[in-house]
Amino acid sequence: MMFGNPFKTRMVTAEEALPGRPERPFHVPEEHAVLGTALQGPWPAGTEVLHVAMGCFWGAERIFWQLPGVVTTAVGYMGGFTPNPTYEESCTGRTGHAEAVLVAYDPGRTSPEQLLKVFWENHDPTQGFRQGNDRGTEYRSAVYWTTPAQRAAAETTRDTFQKTLTEHGHGRITTELRPAEEAGPFWYAEDHHQQYLAKVPNGYCNHGPNGMTCQIGLATAEG
Repeated sequence: MMFGNPFKTRMVTAEEALPGRPERPFHVPEEHAVLGTALQGPWPAGTEVLHVAMGCFWGAERIFWQLPGVVTTAVGYMGGFTPNPTYEESCTGRTGHAEAVLVAYDPGRTSPEQLLKVFWENHDPTQGFRQGNDRGTEYRSAVYWTTPAQRAAAETTRDTFQKTLTEHGHGRITTELRPAEEAGPFWYAEDHHQQYLAKVPNGYCNHGPNGMTCQIGLATAEG
């Protein structure tokens, strides 16, 4: 799909983006297939939400639903222009979205620093519009924060991880960092994409430890 498609190598503009639609054209389940928690909320009082993108959202989501303190996870599309996009549309690059993971968590049991440590250590944040063999703007690395603490953690852990990458001869981080309100809504993906690797255990996944450690002073969450 890359050949002849300029939106695999550069971001689409708002004027070029697909128009989308006013309503979601597919079903999204109510419960997380693994955790049994609400996929779209409401969640317990005090729950915070962080959005991350690190390539194909199947493997990325599985990493986060296994972490202590995570209330629920979901996959979807974020950071683009097209309302209520479909998977097929996002794959053209003409929606502007990244394949993203919503991580709802209990800040009394985990922290943005702990979640972002896992984020940095389980993909290559230097690849721009690709992740491994997956190429296109939808596979870019991104963090979309919803709280000041998340912003501080995103910027601090990025800078710390960049030092580690540089020491080992790797390139510059290309991860997009911006507030979720600026990135736009998180549009939930189709039913079969949610918790995909729990439904298809041997399905495609290109995520795992990248061999680098994000050396940060992790805050101890108060339980």
